[in-house]
Amino acid sequence: MSGLRGKSVVVTGGTRGIGLSIVEAMVAAGASVVVGSRAPSDRLDELGVSFVPTDVRVEADVQALVHRACDLHGGIDVMINNAGVSIWRKVGAVDEEFWNQLVDTNLKGVFWGCKAAAARMSAGGSIVNMASLAGKRGSANNAVYCASKFGVVGLTQALAKELGPRGIRVNGVCPVYVRTETLVESLGGDHPAKPGDDPHGFLDRFAAENAALGRLPGADEVAKMCIFLASDAASAITGQNINVDCGTMPQ
Repeated sequence: MSGLRGKSVVVTGGTRGIGLSIVEAMVAAGASVVVGSRAPSDRLDELGVSFVPTDVRVEADVQALVHRACDLHGGIDVMINNAGVSIWRKVGAVDEEFWNQLVDTNLKGVFWGCKAAAARMSAGGSIVNMASLAGKRGSANNAVYCASKFGVVGLTQALAKELGPRGIRVNGVCPVYVRTETLVESLGGDHPAKPGDDPHGFLDRFAAENAALGRLPGADEVAKMCIFLASDAASAITGQNINVDCGTMPQ
């Protein structure tokens, strides 16, 4: 894909799941990548990727992450705000600590990433925010996560308008369930699966009943969308929140 070889890319939450797939795809496309996350990964060493300890809820951490990428690679061309947390909880069990955990990570963390990147990007820069299908429709026992991802969708639209005159594009990616270790771990708690469902059984049934293609997307397919939106091939695309959902929610 044109436009990524030699580009400076920052990915938050890039040590596992979808985030790691994005990092692998960026490296394969020839980009110079810096990853910000709370814990490192041996896989990043194998890929030759730089790591900066980062809590996206803390603006100073995100500013330091982007500053490090600029020091290493002479600037920043692409910012992938991927870090997030997904936990289901019924409304009566939501407390302030839970609210802050999800909203501060999923929404405030994305905003800090956008702010830090925008301050250092030149025309042609691209910001890609990881939203979710849950940012377009609500689901039971998921009010806080949905609220945070609806916020990411709105933030993406607003910043596309604000940063567009500077030649900076801002887009969002909205996956449905992606069968990663992270998702399987998070399908416990108050997730409204049928009694007795194991996570993989639930995902198989969900795909069969909801996805036009009868399957769920892979993390690599979400990564390919990020590569596209970051590349010159998407030079006319901004302010969009694009579903990667195998036809679960046709629009």
